Amino acid sequence: MFEILLSTTLIIAISMAFLCVKLIFRRNGKFSSQHIHDSEAMRQRGIHCVIDQDREARQRKKIED
Repeated sequence: MFEILLSTTLIIAISMAFLCVKLIFRRNGKFSSQHIHDSEAMRQRGIHCVIDQDREARQRKKIED
């Protein structure tokens, strides 16, 4: 049981280290934004996040009523 707990902790620690490599070894390292509204390619395709789509739909509905 102890070996399983130790190996699981080791695997999690190694995984976290790999995830943080960019943050640790770069001067201004940070994770890039994963939000749709921050992606230039998504904006060019006309794809918005669900919050923006909901806001637009509510405004259209208000205008139609």
